[in-house]
Amino acid sequence: MKQMEVTIMGQSYLLGCPDGGEAALSKAVAQVDKEMSAIRDAGKVKARERIAVLAALNLAYQLAEGQAPTAAKTAVAAAAQPAADVPADIDGLIRRLDEALGQDGQLL
Repeated sequence: MKQMEVTIMGQSYLLGCPDGGEAALSKAVAQVDKEMSAIRDAGKVKARERIAVLAALNLAYQLAEGQAPTAAKTAVAAAAQPAADVPADIDGLIRRLDEALGQDGQLL
């Protein structure tokens, strides 16, 4: 297994990568970086951990819906102010995340 150094939101990470998987990993890192940066740049969320959780939820939601990932265009990206057309289960999830991460998010 090969190791690759990548940067996400200005932070460097050393990741394991199977031989021949460099392009796929680079594409995944770029998408995660794009998603996290869009959430951070929206200015509603400051804590890196909270941004990472919201980005992961955005990407998972897009995959579940069969959509191509697009930064900050899902319901979860607007976590601080869910849109009116967001399904109720997503709103509940966002509220639970805010409650669970509320204290931790202020430490970062």
